Amino acid sequence: MRHPFFKNLALRFLILTLPVVLFIQACETQANEPKATIAAAAPNPAVPADGYIVQPTAFSEAIEITGTLVANQEVTIASELTRKVVHVQVKEGNFVTAGTLLFQLDDADLQAQLERLRQQEKLAALNEARFKDLIAHDAAIQQDYDQAITNLNVLKAEIRALAVTIDKTRIRAPFNGRIGIVRVYPGALVSPNTVLTNIVDDTRIKVEFSVPEKYANLVTIGKTQQFTVQSDTAAYAATVVAKESRMNEQTRTLLVEAIGPNPKGRLVPGQSARLNLALHTSNDALKVPSQALMPSSQGYAVYVAKNNKVQLTPVTIGQRGAQEVQILNGLNQGDTVITSNLLRLVPGADVALVKVK
Repeated sequence: MRHPFFKNLALRFLILTLPVVLFIQACETQANEPKATIAAAAPNPAVPADGYIVQPTAFSEAIEITGTLVANQEVTIASELTRKVVHVQVKEGNFVTAGTLLFQLDDADLQAQLERLRQQEKLAALNEARFKDLIAHDAAIQQDYDQAITNLNVLKAEIRALAVTIDKTRIRAPFNGRIGIVRVYPGALVSPNTVLTNIVDDTRIKVEFSVPEKYANLVTIGKTQQFTVQSDTAAYAATVVAKESRMNEQTRTLLVEAIGPNPKGRLVPGQSARLNLALHTSNDALKVPSQALMPSSQGYAVYVAKNNKVQLTPVTIGQRGAQEVQILNGLNQGDTVITSNLLRLVPGADVALVKVK
């Protein structure tokens, strides 16, 4: 059995240590409470982002279309007769003027026929003159004179027809142009299906391209279009001169033809051409960078910074460019559109604009 002295000693120790324990617990509680309160009261940090101030500016819409270069004039040279080639008067690559003799076909038999008809014409002319004199002296009847004059006229018509055939044996350049590859040589027998060569007028060049039906009415006659080719980096210009009379039903495109100069003959018919087709131009359009635009099920929207707060603003878009989009409704001049860090933004969040254009 414990002595009373020890009981009193334990009770005194408990009484003395209890306030210390309670004081320590109270201090710990007070130390934790400010941290939780500070953590709960601390605001979310502002999201850094770039901005773009909306201002009226010039804006043009263009689409890229692939076309084909076509010579101003180009024909395949062929014979209209089945005859032998006796002379080739031209060389590949030469530039010739209209009317230059290119090929001579054999016409010996035709020349013989022509000489025979001319002799008959002389005799018919003498008969016509004789009967005309006899009619004047009432020594012949009108029927005899009519027969003589008819024979003379028939012979003249045959001579003209034969002269046309003989002229076809002399194949000439139909216009000024450059000769292609010569495909026949003296001694070759040619027919109307035989290609002799081709001639190209490439002093000017045509560009043929097809425009989607959406933009068919925007390409007008007289409008200048720019194009490039793969053979060099120069930019060329061509003026629209013609449009097809109807739309292609399979592709729903309209064929357009433009023509322009061919400096130093650098452009070759058959090359592909790349056109930047200018469609719309506006001098006071509101535009934003393409990356600022956010599609949704209701349309498009952008984040706008107002008083360092994020505001989601629905917009109506118009023309699209390579890097910019025209805004028709939803924005005003001077609005600051956020263009970066969009995935971290929510409406009402704080935003810190790092760089503003």
